[in-house]
Amino acid sequence: MSNVEDSPQELLCPSNPAASEDRAEVLEPRLVPLGGPRAMTVRRTLPQRSRSLIGAWCFIDHYGPEDVSAAAGMAVPPHPHTGLQTISWLFTGEIRHADSAGNHAMVLPGQLNLMTAGRGISHSEYSTAATSTLHGVQLWAALPDHARFTDPGFEHFTPTPIQLAGATASVFMGTVAGKSSPVTTFTPMVGAEITIDAETRLTLDLSPSFEHGFLVDSGSLTVAGTPLAATELAYLGTGRAQVELQAGAEPVRLLLIGGEPLNESIVMWWNFVGRSHEEIVSFRAAWQNAIGLEGDTRQEDNPFSLPTDRVDAPLPAPALPTVTLRPRTNPSRG
Repeated sequence: MSNVEDSPQELLCPSNPAASEDRAEVLEPRLVPLGGPRAMTVRRTLPQRSRSLIGAWCFIDHYGPEDVSAAAGMAVPPHPHTGLQTISWLFTGEIRHADSAGNHAMVLPGQLNLMTAGRGISHSEYSTAATSTLHGVQLWAALPDHARFTDPGFEHFTPTPIQLAGATASVFMGTVAGKSSPVTTFTPMVGAEITIDAETRLTLDLSPSFEHGFLVDSGSLTVAGTPLAATELAYLGTGRAQVELQAGAEPVRLLLIGGEPLNESIVMWWNFVGRSHEEIVSFRAAWQNAIGLEGDTRQEDNPFSLPTDRVDAPLPAPALPTVTLRPRTNPSRG
């Protein structure tokens, strides 16, 4: 999914020190419209001023359930990415994916689509005509410095749900409850959808070297003694071998993410992840050149091309902000 804000914020995202409090840190979403007046609105819980990263996870958009039968639904023309992996996970609906590496795939409920942007890729995403309700999440994971110029790639994986005590887990990245996903990650990380029966207490083993996030999709949940409502994200720092999850009066569906702290500062702007303002400027110029908006001829070393069988014209990049990014650090939360 593209970040289609007209004036995206410049974000320098340090790898925040892990919180040391016993209770979880609660992050509330902000609403972000994806395009015109009939387009979808998503709930963005990451990044935030108080917390930019959870492991390598750097972006969470949570949307729906939304009736798109008489609306635009998801209609995101070709747009670029660098320095990240996009993770598409649906609860309801269908989305068509096409990218410049020649991959065409359907995003379906319970199935992972993982796109590695690396040095540069473009893709488009459209909900299908058969989709009346659209509901899911779009996540990004930043690539570490040693891998961020890797070749672009794409993987599709359907996890087999596993039964836990009063709960079910579908592990799409890393390992949870002894179940592992085979998809490629460039830093140690984890991702899973978990459903918990009403009034059920679930004790989940964690990797102590990971920090974790718990995004509540439906129901109410207590994470490590901290109450959460639907759409809220709980953060837990490193050093925990277990977490206790308590469902409320209704069944709970949540998304678990986590990983070892990235320990790198990243710069995010629009759909690019880099390490400096100058890199972001160069990524933008390359994309504008690739779609014919900058330069008389195409750059020979341009990392961007366009998906085949395009429906719409590619998205031009927004205007760059007038200020230059300067390194800064967040105050310690430990």
